[in-house]
Amino acid sequence: MTFSWTRIGAIAILAFLAAGGAGCTLVNKVRAKDELNASARAYKEGHFEEAEAHAKRALYLEPTNKTAMIFVARVIHQQYRPGVDQPDNVQRARDAIQAYQQILAIDANNEEAYKAISVLYAAIKDDAKLREWILKRANDPNMPNEKRSEAFAILAGKDWDCSFKITELPDVKVTNDPTKPAQVTYKKPKEQKDFDKIQRCVASGLEEAETAIKYDPNNESAWSYKQNLLLENAKIALMNNDMARKAEYEKQAETAGKRAALLFEERRKREEAAEQTPSPAK
Repeated sequence: MTFSWTRIGAIAILAFLAAGGAGCTLVNKVRAKDELNASARAYKEGHFEEAEAHAKRALYLEPTNKTAMIFVARVIHQQYRPGVDQPDNVQRARDAIQAYQQILAIDANNEEAYKAISVLYAAIKDDAKLREWILKRANDPNMPNEKRSEAFAILAGKDWDCSFKITELPDVKVTNDPTKPAQVTYKKPKEQKDFDKIQRCVASGLEEAETAIKYDPNNESAWSYKQNLLLENAKIALMNNDMARKAEYEKQAETAGKRAALLFEERRKREEAAEQTPSPAK
């Protein structure tokens, strides 16, 4: 058998490089851990910009480090000031959203990241993006049914709020005689576009509530929003002077309300039982 010294030399070089690469990776892991520890200390002391720098350095050293990704997202999120509507502050929120999305890219079921993005979109009042974000989960066939149900229930709640804000306006909700026990009626909004809007929101919301119930029949929030949306439909029927339809919607709302109340009671009993269960001995 003839040996090629050139070939042997090449193999040796490749082996050396591989060993060097493995060593480098190990060193970077250790350095990344040190950076994360430094980030945690700075975060605890309230030095958030310093904490962010350390966390980003850790992620640079070890790009697949999920803990580093979480640190980066959390520390950017912490720098966002709720209620401060200034461009640089809103940008901080968007930076945090992007950081949380990087977590979801490798861990699609990370609830902390998902909920944080929802909270941030709501905080900066980006309703279109928030709805798009929730709808994405609602329509994701890879999500568990309970999670999809939760998402549809949230959308139903937003559509209920869309209608309720209009039907509770003083020129729409009218008390007939302030000196007597409340006698409330509802009039069509002055603007046709507002009347069209409440009809559109209620129709959409009811569809979402029904879909939420389809995915999880025990979703308490979905039944509650269904009840509230049916009551909004009863208001619309009253505005149209359709008393038969109003009565039917109120009857359906009562049924949905009873189901929501039953689920609430079952949940309360479960929580009470859990509180009374002794903790396992350490």
